[in-house]
Amino acid sequence: MSEVASAEIHHQQHNFQTDSEHRQHDRVAIIDFGSQYTQLIARRIRELGVYSEIFQASTEPAVLLNFAPKCVILSGGPESVSSPMAPNLDLQSLRVPVLGICYGMQLMAQQLGGAIENLTQREFGQARIRLQLSSLLFDGVASDQTDVSVWMSHGDRVVELPPGFTTIASSSSSSIAAIADEKRAYYGLQFHPEVTHTPCGQVILKNFVCRIANCKQDWQPSFIIEDNIKNIRATVGDGQVLLALSGGVDSSVAAVLLHRAIADNLHCVFVDNGLLRSGERNQVTEVFADYFGIDLHVVDGSERFLNALSGIHDPEKKRQIIGKLFIEIFEEYAQTLGRIDWLAQGTIYPDIIESAGVEGAHLIKSHHNVGGLPGKMRLKVIEPLANLFKDEVRALGKELGLDARILERHPFPGPGLAVRILGPVDQQSLTLLRQADKIFLEELHRHGLYTQIAQAFAVILPVKSVGVMGDGRQYGRVLVLRAVESDDFMTAASACLPPDFISHVASRIVNEVQDITRVCYDLSSKPPATIEWE
Repeated sequence: MSEVASAEIHHQQHNFQTDSEHRQHDRVAIIDFGSQYTQLIARRIRELGVYSEIFQASTEPAVLLNFAPKCVILSGGPESVSSPMAPNLDLQSLRVPVLGICYGMQLMAQQLGGAIENLTQREFGQARIRLQLSSLLFDGVASDQTDVSVWMSHGDRVVELPPGFTTIASSSSSSIAAIADEKRAYYGLQFHPEVTHTPCGQVILKNFVCRIANCKQDWQPSFIIEDNIKNIRATVGDGQVLLALSGGVDSSVAAVLLHRAIADNLHCVFVDNGLLRSGERNQVTEVFADYFGIDLHVVDGSERFLNALSGIHDPEKKRQIIGKLFIEIFEEYAQTLGRIDWLAQGTIYPDIIESAGVEGAHLIKSHHNVGGLPGKMRLKVIEPLANLFKDEVRALGKELGLDARILERHPFPGPGLAVRILGPVDQQSLTLLRQADKIFLEELHRHGLYTQIAQAFAVILPVKSVGVMGDGRQYGRVLVLRAVESDDFMTAASACLPPDFISHVASRIVNEVQDITRVCYDLSSKPPATIEWE
């Protein structure tokens, strides 16, 4: 079975929330036609306090009907609507307000009787549009005949409107920039309201979701907690649950949520895989013993993991090996506890998206708790946070009363330092990386920078560089420092740390960590890079 297939099956079989959760809340269905911005649409809608979920264009109508959205948003996409390979959707079957964005607008226009043409040159970047007619969609954006800044990214344009539609905004390069059929509540935007480069975008989305579709803004942490507790109890019943606890924000929030739902039927297991940061094992056990009062079992599997990873270069193979070993250890340990029915994980929505756990998504990297899972498992899997983004999980944790030591902790990947050592994992590389990473985090705390960024870590490269230590030549390792700013970890920007600070950290590392002769700073954003290097 391929990694993608495994991830898809995992998501379909074990994400217990999709079918029954949030029934009492209004919901927005987002149809993904392959846009790089689709996840941003979901984020923006949830920021409004309305639950949203992404579906692929190939989703069966019965699935959408079961989801019962109050409205539908059609995403952009890389294809031309005139291409024979272009994804499609029967808009007439939706029977709720529809907003088409970019490709979504072009599909709407073509399907309902309009005409599209290919541009000889794509329109990409900042543009100005002018509102033509008064529309509830643009209420509060600007008055008629006022220029508004938006972000365009398209290669087709609408040249003839379908019957019943009017042009409500235009631009100099794309004369039809927004369309509306107010009677049927069909709207189309040639630009992207979901990106920050469209300053008025959130107002437009709010007008559509909350005023045109009349969605209630009740997607709040307290409701999420209530919904999840009900669903956990309904799903698990009197079953026993083993939680794979890493000590990070996601698994810690999952632990408290599960404990509230099933109390002593929860058993938390922390596996030391030998790939942890300096002092990580002690920190996790102390926090849980002192603060949560939740049953915690610690298993030392470091030797098994390091033996299995010996000589492995490929990052996907590393992740799959680690995922498989985690499951083996959890299932083995479950037998020592007696009857265990479920394996709980702190999987969140970006994990599933990046692991191609959403149909049609490209595999970016297999998260060990998604794409790294084996096709067959003895334990059933439950993931209370699988529909949430990282910042939503933090908000949930705050509502649950989690300690700041956990809520403010930077994410740490399940495969640990294995994906921060490019090339084979060995004890020498682990020792160097732990020391360098500890110095970096110590200095971030000391200078008050740790809580100002989303994530920071060090990476060891599989190359060496000549250095001068004292009066002698040293041929040592190259280390990279990485720090990013992000709200949801779907996109990220390199953190602009002070140059003097970076120089100070680099100096400490080169002087205190033997065999490192060169330190670099990663300036890449996500996309095109991922946050982790592997």
